Amino acid sequence: MLSGHILYAVHNGTYVIKFVGDVRVPLCASLEGFLERMFGDAELNSVLIDLSDTVAIDSTALGLIAKIAVFLRKRLDKKPVILSTNPDVNRILGSMGFDRVFLMLDRAPITTEDMEELVLSEPSQQDLTRHVIEAHRVLMGMNEKNKATFRDLVEALESEQQGGKPCP
Repeated sequence: MLSGHILYAVHNGTYVIKFVGDVRVPLCASLEGFLERMFGDAELNSVLIDLSDTVAIDSTALGLIAKIAVFLRKRLDKKPVILSTNPDVNRILGSMGFDRVFLMLDRAPITTEDMEELVLSEPSQQDLTRHVIEAHRVLMGMNEKNKATFRDLVEALESEQQGGKPCP
């Protein structure tokens, strides 16, 4: 049973994505599908990511959040906003360099009454591995520390995905 979920709302091109509870890999396939739809929205003009109710978040979810920053910078030359009031989450965000690619806020949480929950998808193991690799590649692209931190994981997953063959 998952102990986390993701809510979202859209208003006039502004996307609000709220992560609640313990956000881990099983939620990431649903999140990735949502991001693809969001990135295809011609009216997209800003993104706010609310982590105020996030208890814990893994590196795959963080990689997908980083993907939002990369996309907005390329498409709109804007930084998305992260709202986070949890000191542990803030420490992780800071250590990974999120403060350089996001506008970081530490304020009271927003209401969730008009938000919908992302529908959980059940990806294959191959798709799940692909999501994990892609998310960690985004994190690696953020700075040298992340690159060093996640290099071995990505190489191991890629090797496993290729049937144990060494990575090119």
